[in-house]
Amino acid sequence: MQAIDGFVQLRRAIAFPVLLLMCPMGYPPPNVNQVLPPATLAVERLMDVGPRVEPRPPCGEEPIPPYPDLSDSAVVKSWNRSELGEDWKPPACIGWSEVGFTMLVTVSARFPHDSASGDLRQHIGAISQFTGLRYWSTTHKRWQTLIVEAYALDSQLGKRRQDFGSDEIKKGNVLYFQQVDNLSNATYKLHVLEASQSRLVFKIENLSTIRFHFLPIFDPGELQSIYFLDRESDKVWRFYSMLRTGKKANSLMARNESSSINRTVAFYRHIVGIPSTKEPPAAP
Repeated sequence: MQAIDGFVQLRRAIAFPVLLLMCPMGYPPPNVNQVLPPATLAVERLMDVGPRVEPRPPCGEEPIPPYPDLSDSAVVKSWNRSELGEDWKPPACIGWSEVGFTMLVTVSARFPHDSASGDLRQHIGAISQFTGLRYWSTTHKRWQTLIVEAYALDSQLGKRRQDFGSDEIKKGNVLYFQQVDNLSNATYKLHVLEASQSRLVFKIENLSTIRFHFLPIFDPGELQSIYFLDRESDKVWRFYSMLRTGKKANSLMARNESSSINRTVAFYRHIVGIPSTKEPPAAP
């Protein structure tokens, strides 16, 4: 039982960076009952037929996995090293220099949104609203809180400040925030790559070592994520995300695929206005 409890604590310690951003509870959600995808989220494994299939973000080409229809479920894919190889090289447009991974999860979806992208920028910058975010625990078979506290910083080693404003979510800006849960306290960097009326791209990575008690789990830069939001029409946006833990991450991480999927889906749900605890969970 001690080993199981320890591993559950480990999952909680690393939970927030996987979800990393855009969870402001005050952000007005879309009309979920009318236009959002159904509650059941598709956890899809792409079939390897013919040439090797690799994840591809929307950098001038259609993504893999492709965007589903607005009325369909999000496509969530957990990739493994037998599919992509030990030294998988991330797409150049992402800007990740290290090869390989321990865990790699992608999400592609369409979601309704008819406000200007300034509202989405405010949504991204509301770091404090991560607090209380929940996910489905595959060990305890219930919804549990991931984030105890999260807040913006005025610099990498700076002081606590108010949430970032929409004017700060602009191309080239590098912002910092702190995440605190029941076991860990780590600093993260948010880098805005693109910010226009029709496209938002940003990436996140840990700047401090993430530990399970005294055991290092992620060295700086070993927990990375990138997010693409593209306007398709006046009322529809497209979402694509990719989460990676580096190949040097603690080997315990490779054993917890379902938990990684559920944390990633919780983040996606917050972006599009679906409650994170809406039944059923993606990976029960």
